[in-house]
Amino acid sequence: MAKDRNPNRLINESSPYLLQHAYNPVDWYPWGEEALLKAKQEDKPLLVSIGYAACHWCHVMEHQSFEDPKIAEVMNKHFVCIKVDREERPDVDAVHMDALQAMGQRGGWPLNVFLNPDAKPFYGGTYFTPQQWVNLLLNIADAYKKNRQELDHTAEQFVQHLNTSELARFGLQQSKSKVSEEEFEELYRNLAKQFDKKHGGLGNAPKFPMPANYLFLLRYYYHTQNEAALKHLNLTLHEMAYGGIYDQIGGGFARYSVDEKWLVPHFEKMLYDNGQLITLYSEAYQLTKEPLYKDVVYETIAFAERELMSEEGGFYSSLDADSEGVEGKFYVFTRKELQALFKEEEPILAKYYHVTTTGNFEHGQNILHRRISDEHFAKENELELEVLEEMVKTWKEKLMEVRSQRIRPGLDDKILCSWNAIMLKGLADAYYTFGNKHFLHLAVRNADFMLQHLKQGGKLYRNYKKGTASIDAFLEDYALLIGALIRVYEITFDEKYLQEAKQLTDYTLTNFFDEQEQLFFFTDLNAEKLVARKKELLDNVIPSSNSVMATNLYLLGLYFDEERYQQLSDTMLSQVKELVVKEPSHMGNWASLYFHKLQPTAEVAIVGHLAPEMRSELSSFYIPNMLLAGTESQSELPLLKDRSAINGKTTVYVCYNKTCLLPVHTAAEALEQLQKGNGESTTFPSL
Repeated sequence: MAKDRNPNRLINESSPYLLQHAYNPVDWYPWGEEALLKAKQEDKPLLVSIGYAACHWCHVMEHQSFEDPKIAEVMNKHFVCIKVDREERPDVDAVHMDALQAMGQRGGWPLNVFLNPDAKPFYGGTYFTPQQWVNLLLNIADAYKKNRQELDHTAEQFVQHLNTSELARFGLQQSKSKVSEEEFEELYRNLAKQFDKKHGGLGNAPKFPMPANYLFLLRYYYHTQNEAALKHLNLTLHEMAYGGIYDQIGGGFARYSVDEKWLVPHFEKMLYDNGQLITLYSEAYQLTKEPLYKDVVYETIAFAERELMSEEGGFYSSLDADSEGVEGKFYVFTRKELQALFKEEEPILAKYYHVTTTGNFEHGQNILHRRISDEHFAKENELELEVLEEMVKTWKEKLMEVRSQRIRPGLDDKILCSWNAIMLKGLADAYYTFGNKHFLHLAVRNADFMLQHLKQGGKLYRNYKKGTASIDAFLEDYALLIGALIRVYEITFDEKYLQEAKQLTDYTLTNFFDEQEQLFFFTDLNAEKLVARKKELLDNVIPSSNSVMATNLYLLGLYFDEERYQQLSDTMLSQVKELVVKEPSHMGNWASLYFHKLQPTAEVAIVGHLAPEMRSELSSFYIPNMLLAGTESQSELPLLKDRSAINGKTTVYVCYNKTCLLPVHTAAEALEQLQKGNGESTTFPSL
């Protein structure tokens, strides 16, 4: 980065990704009125280049092309150039990614799209080598001069495509049939077809964790007791936790694995992956009590707190894959380095972490990974388990110390609402499962931080940095924060969180809802108008905002006895049900909602001075269709109204579909009622 150059307009932005480009010789503009107006005034095409701070190939293209004065000259001469951080502006990214795919190209980042001065896309691509890039720029500039009408006509066709509703695109119609056991089985079978039975996960390389699919598998197993589903879930969670995708030394997961064995990660660490994986491993622990899952949760939270948390209690977005311009350099070790560090203990460490002289990564480096449990390893190597655990603890401390001397990967220090909500839900789920007071403290602090800094005048903002919240929030921000606040209420019984969730839900119904299709738009009614207003249906690495909203409406409908919420949740699922059954790997969160509609939810109301203790006894068991409400005195919440502690003893009311069983006074009795209410599909260990 040539600091001796004059900066371009990106110097005034807060996004680290945009700031990385602030000294490029390209005359970059941020997305906004100024650039769009300039294109119209000068009758020039727009070049919109989209990426994000932890994107490896985005950096490569910057160094090769955007930092080259000659290439920049071509860009500046023929185009108005706009740089976009896709994490700040997922709306702009979604429109242009959709356009690229409509052009018959594979999506990805960096995403480079050419638009006419009306901001309508006519051509695009992803990464280009410098020579390819210059040729493309000149060809497009030439075509724009000579075949302007043709390009405008193409752009109109793409805009027409962009404005086709998602329901129409997938050929979906509202399903008349209700949820059924047969369809639920078909849904599972369609997912199971993609299981990699050797290495876990779905399909081949590259492998993304996709937590929503495994959260569904947990619910499916709970409902059916199908051992094959549990077996695949355990295989996947073990392989990921043992693999290189998991940071064996510092905790936390990389974004994906480039191979099918979860060994070689794409080293960037994203907040949204780690938040969801904390949720997944916490829930899996509730069901299985597998110690490995507990370790993963504790280590991943420690990583997030140590490396991604701001002083105010918000979480930063990501860590780059590269340090010193080399991918993974911060995380890997040569055998020689380890021999010098650990001397006579090195052979056993090398065996434990599969370290070799030739290495399993570039330049003789090793990505540390495991293949078996500590119990198994101790036995194989004739060690006492406690001795091995102590050794591993010491190894990790020493290697963390070595890493602390290295140059760290770049930190993307913007604080995003939706990603923080995902981490908040993870922390709340970890407390729900393990009862660790520190997790509760982190969760409450983060929830209060968001409500204080990202919510103003009843609406949310997406981004927070250096004391300023900016960019109107998207449906994703509302949906994920509402879901997280519901869980925070369940671990605190503080009704302010539930009331905040309801108020935000009502805001989305006013400002995001499409009456015609009975689904939610991604952008606020009052937000900047793009060439298309999109809806998000498919559950990707982050669940779709519509599936999260449909689940929120279902839960809040129960808490507040709101028939309208319940009916809307049913309608939303019925719109996409056909796709959920056919393509569950892209509809994992919708599939979990299907489970909720199939098996009635237990509404558990706890009243009395021991309500928090009673809650923590119940929440240590895996009961995914249980909703908890509680108060130490009295409450106007519909689930708690007119309920009291009988004879001064803390009392539990277990209800299904507005019908309650006899009130009881112990967690054991309540669990027995829950077991019966669930058709005795699940056996709880005795308390």
